[in-house]
Amino acid sequence: MQRWTLHIAVALWLSVLFGLKLGVRPPMPASVLMIYMTLTTIGILVFVAANEERFQAFLAPLKAVFAGRAPKAAQIAVLAGIPLLAGWGAWLRTAPSLDAPFEPRVVHPEPPTSFSSHGKRIDAATLKNPLRAAQEKNPAELEKLTQQGKTIYYQNCFFCHGDALAGDGHFANAFSPIPANFRDVGTISMLQESFVYWRVATGGPGLPKGATPWLSAMPVWQNFLSEDEIWKAILYIYAGSGSTPRTWDEEGGHEKH
Repeated sequence: MQRWTLHIAVALWLSVLFGLKLGVRPPMPASVLMIYMTLTTIGILVFVAANEERFQAFLAPLKAVFAGRAPKAAQIAVLAGIPLLAGWGAWLRTAPSLDAPFEPRVVHPEPPTSFSSHGKRIDAATLKNPLRAAQEKNPAELEKLTQQGKTIYYQNCFFCHGDALAGDGHFANAFSPIPANFRDVGTISMLQESFVYWRVATGGPGLPKGATPWLSAMPVWQNFLSEDEIWKAILYIYAGSGSTPRTWDEEGGHEKH
């Protein structure tokens, strides 16, 4: 039986490989399969090497091939098979894939420290909505500005972001990914108004280079709207979606919703 040790080891290795590939559903990731097969290989080698007689029997067929004592067909199969296997493995790692390339996309990209808007440089860290700050103690005037922002939104934004600000406007399905759903708690509720201003003012072209492609169809709205108009639209986006802008509590040093 010991003369068949190499054959048994190969058969066992192949049984584990095909058992994991064909018998496990859903299919395991290639990285996990590699871990199992590495452990299987190590386990077989440790078992074989644990006994000198078994180890020599394991090596005997290989020695016969390289010493020229094996049949010609076996020598040709082994000596041709080794480089062919190495080449096949290299091809598998470098061959082009028919799968669509993975495109990572961060929902809320990191804003720049500063950006250009309406011909001037703006510090993103200190930017605040001047309309909200000026009318903080005058709810009636803030409501008036918000209603003006509603008009601006429906003149420019609702075609993509929808009547109810849910990202389901007339043109929404023409884009991939679809426009942002402002009613989703994971969108503007998580953001400061300064971030939203940056995204609106600079649009898709203003996104950072990292983690591209962003695939954002947002126009550069500073080319079409004034600063006040953008801030008014932002007032309405928060009010209309029932969201509260994330703010920085300067006294406590904490960010709050």
